[in-house]
Amino acid sequence: MLKLLFNILLFSLILSITLISCQTHKKLVYFQNEISGKAYTNFTPTLKTDDFISITISGEDPEAVAVFNLPPVSGLTNNGNNGYIQGNQEKNGYLIDENGNIQLPVIGRIKLAGLNRMDATNLVKEKVSSYINNPVVNIQILNFKVTVLGEVKNPGTFKIPNERVTILEAIGLAGDLKITGLRKNILVIRDNNGEKREFRVDLTDNKLFSSPVYYLQQNDVLYVEPNTASRVQSTVLKTTGGVLISLSSLIITTIALITQ
Repeated sequence: MLKLLFNILLFSLILSITLISCQTHKKLVYFQNEISGKAYTNFTPTLKTDDFISITISGEDPEAVAVFNLPPVSGLTNNGNNGYIQGNQEKNGYLIDENGNIQLPVIGRIKLAGLNRMDATNLVKEKVSSYINNPVVNIQILNFKVTVLGEVKNPGTFKIPNERVTILEAIGLAGDLKITGLRKNILVIRDNNGEKREFRVDLTDNKLFSSPVYYLQQNDVLYVEPNTASRVQSTVLKTTGGVLISLSSLIITTIALITQ
């Protein structure tokens, strides 16, 4: 009889602990609903004010195109962090001013803000074609970076050399969320030519993939709020406490019945 009661109590305790663990696990899992096979739109970055860009122009006659290019910069070094190149890059690039323009040698002022890289490339190519035949133009954003703050393992600012990064990749660069990070309410702050916009995303919902901030833009800031750990701990303690009280009552009642 005592062995049966002991087994019942042990089973109840294991079941209670399992239920508590499942509840905690659910708070940490990403994409809890089914991910469909929908093809999501690829992101193409748009040039903005304060973007620092390089423009390289080449063609059939190297001497003819030389006047359209800034002189090369010496002394660039590898910083040892994912192969990103750092150095005095201000001397071989163009800063898009507050009006969205750059000043290109020979050509003069060109408005690039608001254009994606392909459209900007075509515009520069069109301008240069008046001077040289069959020019090849390459544009790259040199200061494309995102910042991840809050409840992540390695907060910081990360340079993105290929100008394309998703919110999940950015979180990965920051070492993933801590267990205390709130996964259902990630804040993304976006600067659009001086205007700040805020977005909220839920990492546990597959609607994230169709969010306007799934693909991050240059200078986006992610902030991961704490999941009010004290409240979570309090809930767990209350649940565990309730289980223990119930088990204690059951044990006392059982002992009382046996000793009668």
